[in-house]
Amino acid sequence: MTVKLYLKDLEHGYYRRFDATVTEVDGDNVALDRTLFYPLGGGQHWDTGELLGPNGPVDVVEVRGRDTVHHTLKAGHQLQVGDEVRGTIDWETRYARMRMHTAQHLVSGLAYELFNGVRTVGNQIHADRSRIDFNPISFEEPMLQLLVDAANQRIDEGLEVSEAVMTREEINAIMPPERTNMDLLPESVKQLRVVQIGEKIDMCPCAGTHVTNLAELGHVEFLGKKSKGKGTQRFSYRLDTAKHLRTFSDTVL
Repeated sequence: MTVKLYLKDLEHGYYRRFDATVTEVDGDNVALDRTLFYPLGGGQHWDTGELLGPNGPVDVVEVRGRDTVHHTLKAGHQLQVGDEVRGTIDWETRYARMRMHTAQHLVSGLAYELFNGVRTVGNQIHADRSRIDFNPISFEEPMLQLLVDAANQRIDEGLEVSEAVMTREEINAIMPPERTNMDLLPESVKQLRVVQIGEKIDMCPCAGTHVTNLAELGHVEFLGKKSKGKGTQRFSYRLDTAKHLRTFSDTVL
């Protein structure tokens, strides 16, 4: 089991460096007792960076896993179980994905309200551009403009982003289960980390990394739509440069 430091609270998404101990080694895959590296999941790509161990720095090129997080390193890392390492996240890419993922929550929440409960049925979060799959819907140009304008209005308002730990029953009493995609979460998961934008502009269970204020996003720029069949349409977007960007914390966790 790996302690996921980025899940402690939203502020921990802004940390870049941490100390840890190697717990498993399987070829180029190394597990740690704790990590700031986000593993692939929830539509969000993994973090990259480096681990500094007894034999010098080595690049982290892939991160996967749910309970135990495995960091794939470049060949020849020479790390062994028990070694102490210092991890460093590629901040520019991490922060870009934090902004993108928060924008996805905003756009998904607004689309649900504006277009008769349309569901978000998929998403892919990258640093330079991202996409959201909606169903059922057929976007017309005025609808797309309405959605983008609504998102950018909320961004200009600088709404706060917060989180809370809630049970299924607690969040279902506030948000419809189809909005939160509750059916996609394993029944074994009872306590949910719920990310909220403003006063319930959006509330959604999520283990991804997010910013703490929409002002950090920059405006949403619509890139295009694509039909994915059976009433599903893909909304692609990127983010303009924000005026209120934050930097990482120099503290080592």
